[in-house]
Amino acid sequence: MNTVQKNRYVRYTWFLIGAVFLVILAGGTVRMTQSGMGCPDWPKCFGMWIPPLDASELPADYQSYLDKQDIDHSFNVYHTWIEYINRLLGALLGVFVFIYLIWSFVITRRTSRRVFFITAFVLFVLTGFQGWLGKTVVDANLAVSKITIHMLVAIILAGLPLINIAAFREYKVRVSAWLRWLPLVTILVVLLQVVLGTQVREEVDIVSKALSYDQRELWIDRLGNIFSVHRSFSWLVLLITGYAVFKYRGISALSKSMILIIVCTIFNILLGVIMAYLDMPAIAQPLHLVGACLLVVLWLDLFLRLRSS
Repeated sequence: MNTVQKNRYVRYTWFLIGAVFLVILAGGTVRMTQSGMGCPDWPKCFGMWIPPLDASELPADYQSYLDKQDIDHSFNVYHTWIEYINRLLGALLGVFVFIYLIWSFVITRRTSRRVFFITAFVLFVLTGFQGWLGKTVVDANLAVSKITIHMLVAIILAGLPLINIAAFREYKVRVSAWLRWLPLVTILVVLLQVVLGTQVREEVDIVSKALSYDQRELWIDRLGNIFSVHRSFSWLVLLITGYAVFKYRGISALSKSMILIIVCTIFNILLGVIMAYLDMPAIAQPLHLVGACLLVVLWLDLFLRLRSS
């Protein structure tokens, strides 16, 4: 396998990771705008493959669909199309992943390294599972437990292709066994923080619905203890990041990775502060979500750059 073919495959892998993040951002936008039930059925939307632009275009039995909604039980064209575009991006991602599966099979035949096809196959299966899970989320009227699983699978989808990128790396940084596994410990901490964040989001949904999705200045004050736990847990993420910076100092090959991790960590914490003290601006919510996913991916990429000495 020549260098040109390898570089094309690696570039497409990075493109695929970017596409996953685009879908995550779209999903966060759906949550931000309360458009989760904009299409109350799946895979169609109001029983149609292309959703209506006006209430007059709704099917005769449209009320049975509207009754499933948990917001105002009325047709909102913006909510419908935001959710529908999210689904289209998810379907497009499925096409990209299928192309990647075929390409990875070819790469495996040429290199005799099964890791490329196995990774792509798992990615393909998880993408299908994510699509099915999206259906169950709609069927369950945005059940929080299913939303949490939906989120965690999205993070796995974003990080999994890094395995194939790492398989092409000829050089890995040698560190002690503890420093080799420190990124995985950090990933577990960040994932726990993500799960706590989804629990906070559950309470935000309850509070915001009770206030008719208005009076944002009251949302934070009405949250329970889980918000305090989530907020305090961010200090652990910051401390472990600082510890890693101290331990990896002087390793020039890791400097860019650590800078990205530091910037992403601070950016996420600042977004949390903005939401806590500036009445939860809507735009901060999907950015906070994408930032958390990116942080996990950055730590995974760092882990794949290391080997035990």
